[in-house]
Amino acid sequence: MLRNIPECIPPDLMHALMEMGHGDDIVIGDINFPSRTMSQRCVYTKGLKATELVDAILQFMPLDVFVDDPVVVMQPGDLFKGVPPIWDEYDQIIKRNDFCKAYKELAKIDRFDFYERAKNSFVTIQTSEPALYACMIMKKGVIGSFGDD
Repeated sequence: MLRNIPECIPPDLMHALMEMGHGDDIVIGDINFPSRTMSQRCVYTKGLKATELVDAILQFMPLDVFVDDPVVVMQPGDLFKGVPPIWDEYDQIIKRNDFCKAYKELAKIDRFDFYERAKNSFVTIQTSEPALYACMIMKKGVIGSFGDD
């Protein structure tokens, strides 16, 4: 057993986080995201919400200060009206946990651009998040150089 690791982080996810390097992407997939199709490395977290996992991951992983948009979400299609409510939750969680202050706001990208970027990610986490447009990609930053430790 180890201390101070949130219970929602399964061993496979902790292993992936430890193997990631600067600039690697991690995808948070909602319950509808085609994780196996989009990623060669998937971690399944049955019963866990995306917000819970993002909050836990950001306790360990700084965001990349060398890119304009270290966090991106999938832009809703024309049939979706308004802003997905989960985005406000993500925004609050990231601001609370972003020790490097790399994050400004959620960047939105087209669905198919999101899929292409997800295909090149280091790992995809398949959550049980039922909220629509809850998919997110975070870019890992550098540890130890920018006041994050």
